Order: sequence, then structure tokens, then C-alpha cells
Amino acid sequence: MCTAITYFTNNHYFGRNLDLEYSYKETITITPRNYELKFRQVESINNHYAIIGMAYVANNYPLYYDAINEKGLGMAGLNFPVNADYKNIEAEKSNIAPFEFIPYILSQCSTIEETKKLLENINIAKINFSDELPASPLHWIIADKERSITVESVKDGLKIYDNQVGVLTNNPTFDIQLFNLNNYMSLSTEQPINNFSKKLNLETYSRGMGAIGLPGDLSSASRFVKATFTKLNSKSGDSESESISQFFHILESVYQQRGCVHMGEEKYEITIYSSCCNMDKGIYYYTTYENSQISGIDMHKENLDTSELINYNLIKGQQIFMQN
Repeated sequence: MCTAITYFTNNHYFGRNLDLEYSYKETITITPRNYELKFRQVESINNHYAIIGMAYVANNYPLYYDAINEKGLGMAGLNFPVNADYKNIEAEKSNIAPFEFIPYILSQCSTIEETKKLLENINIAKINFSDELPASPLHWIIADKERSITVESVKDGLKIYDNQVGVLTNNPTFDIQLFNLNNYMSLSTEQPINNFSKKLNLETYSRGMGAIGLPGDLSSASRFVKATFTKLNSKSGDSESESISQFFHILESVYQQRGCVHMGEEKYEITIYSSCCNMDKGIYYYTTYENSQISGIDMHKENLDTSELINYNLIKGQQIFMQN
């Protein structure tokens, strides 16, 4: 499963944990402005905003997991099993395959308002990339520098939610995830007072007791609560170093360690990578399960007017700085 967040200081940041038991050969992939984006049911786009993100490139097509464009709009697809419901082709709609959704939006939109306008005529269609790569059940978080939305294609149709917390995990549906936060309104960053009974002389014996009851398990509902609590109460300096460090610390609060989620046989779900995108500067930062050092790629140091994809392999081996 996965967790995505936004975080704003002097700059605006967007990223996610990708939690799975296996990895494709994903790369940091830049789609330049003149790369032809082909779609199965709508016209190709030849000139568009440049995009940088994590993708598995299949047949020279970027299957993005998460990405931002040069205008500062970010988008990530997260696993949404059972609830995701893709539709048959609708003649009056723009029929977009799930794997096309991120490049379709990021190539054309610079803000949430533009995105919502485009979504008015979109149908997320039941179209596989190939027989070997069937459509994954997903829902999406989309964010600009001001706010974010969640998009879910479910049995009742395409749902668009204003995401005031800037967090997304997996199941249940986003409206239920938000409602579930009501159960945790008593949590606090302050030390608790005795509301249990005035007949008892109860005292705090440890720091952090105001957050007793904050979920610590790895389920998607619990990760939503914990990531939201951690993010909304997070404090950091405004520098780039302090901001991205804090961003990764927020994601680490819901990190998955090998061995804790058994997927059968010798398979275990882990946080394969964590990403943090500076939406203002077009920089994609990441860590991997084996490499906790932050690596970064600046899209604006590349020629964004070319017509070929630009790929960077992930640095997966641990990078250790020896001081003696």
C-alpha cells in the first residue's frame, strides 16, 4: 500500500511512499515538452508541460507512479483495490485509461481549477496497457501550490473530493477516511489532563501521552490517521534542507519495514521508495529502501524542449559517509 502527502513552507512539496512486495525497473523519468504523448481513445498531445516523476517505462511510454509538471502541479496514483471501478467507453466523454491519467492531466493543467474543469468530461475507462500489464486499481491525489483534491472512479461514478488535509492512503474511500478522523479529535501534541475521574489522582509519567490512541499499525486507514496527525502538527524551518528533511520524516512515520507485512511465501511489503518533489523548483528528491541518503534530480538542468524521454536509474545501494 502507499501514502502520499503535501507539505508547504517557503516552497511547496509533494510526494509519497510506494509500498509493495516487488519492484519494477522504475526510473526517475522526465517527459520533455515535445515528447509525443499518445492516448488510446483521445488525440495525442505533441506540445505540453514538461513532467518529472517516478515511472516504469514500457515500450517507451512513461507509466508514472507519481510526478509533478513544470508549473507545479503534482499527482500520484495509489492502490485502491475493490473500490476502484473503471467504466466502459462512453462516446460523449474523453475516455482515459488509468495508466494515461497522470500524463493526461499533468501535460495540460497547471492548477487544481484547470484540473477540475478537465475532469468534467473525463471517463476513466477499462483499458489495459497490455495483457502483461493490466489496469491497476487506483485512486489519485492531485495538488497545486494552494490545495489538493482526491479523484476516485467508483461504482457510483467519478468522485472528486476537496482534500483539505493533503494526505491520501488506500482504502476505504476518501470520504470515509476523512470521517474517521472524528474518532481521534481528542489527540493532542500537549500533555493530557485528567478527564478520567476527579476521584483518582492520575498523573502523566511520560512525554507524548497526549497522542495515546494514535494508530501505529500499517493498515491504510491507520496510516491515513497517523500521517495526517504528523503532517498537520509538523514544524520545520523554511530552508530547502529543513523542508525536505521534515517531509521525509513525515513519510517515515508510516514507513513499512521488511518482515512486518507478510504477503505469502517469502514476500514482504516494504517501502520501496519515498519521494519529495519541490513543486516550485521542479526538483525530484527520493530515498530507497536500501539507500536512506536523499538523492535529487532537477528537471530544469535538462533540455526540456527535446522529444525523447530522459531517464535516471535509482541509486539503491546504501550511501554511507565515513567520518574517520
